[in-house]
Amino acid sequence: MYFPTADIDVQPWLPPLVAFCISFFTSMAGVSGAFLLLPFQVSYLGFTTPSVSATNHLFNITAIPGGVFRYIREGRMIWPLTWTVIIGTLPGVLAGTVIRTHYLLDPTFFKRFIALVLIYIGGKLLCTLLPQKKKSRAPASPPTGTWNDNRISNTWLNYQTLGFTFNGIPYQAPTQKIILLSLIVGLIGGIYGIGGGALMAPFFISVFGLPVYTVAGAALMGTFITSLAGVVFFQILAVFFPETAVAPDWGLGILFGIGGFIGMYCGAKMQVYIPARFIQTALAGSILFIALRYLSFI
Repeated sequence: MYFPTADIDVQPWLPPLVAFCISFFTSMAGVSGAFLLLPFQVSYLGFTTPSVSATNHLFNITAIPGGVFRYIREGRMIWPLTWTVIIGTLPGVLAGTVIRTHYLLDPTFFKRFIALVLIYIGGKLLCTLLPQKKKSRAPASPPTGTWNDNRISNTWLNYQTLGFTFNGIPYQAPTQKIILLSLIVGLIGGIYGIGGGALMAPFFISVFGLPVYTVAGAALMGTFITSLAGVVFFQILAVFFPETAVAPDWGLGILFGIGGFIGMYCGAKMQVYIPARFIQTALAGSILFIALRYLSFI
């Protein structure tokens, strides 16, 4: 099957299959899987124009509702955290799309950028696996009892902090730091085409001490909104770059999204049965493998 914007030929069953496998595991950690899908497109499919970032955003907005629906249904969506992330991320995504279309057109430079981002993500996840000096409040495995009894409750938000209660334990994080972090993440996510959830989730876990079972929904929802903005921004910029493929490849992005939608729904459903340490270890290992492979070609 030929995709004109990407200028590639691909068997139509391959994109949804790859997206399903990636999203099934990454959605457990609150990540859509776009950060792993992009190296597949760049290295295996040979899709290297700025359109690949836009197509990755399209994958996010097609696939993420599957996981978000499951988290909302199970009462594990922290809305104050979600909206705080969105407020900070949107301006960064806009700036990131401009940088991608102006300064990162060369595939070699773009691969280096990908490698650096992946090393950062993998490193932050590995940090969460190291022994913590502070007493950890986050459960290392799914809490006991039924998950219907462990919904997120008592959420609140003000200028300084946001907080919630999960499994009978109160958690809180600084609002202003989350907004500033989200701005930086949005910038990187706009360039890469990942929305930002892959960067935010490790920070929520390692820096703010929030449990992986609670941040996953918020990270995915924030990624969905910012990726929607990313697709719009790239589509607008395509008008000003008629000689370059900038707009998303809609056919390819939707095929990826179909597999991702099913994978995220299944991953979100299975998350409660998988130890958090296993989720983070598997994700960190796959991220660093791809990053090191890219750096070996530099």
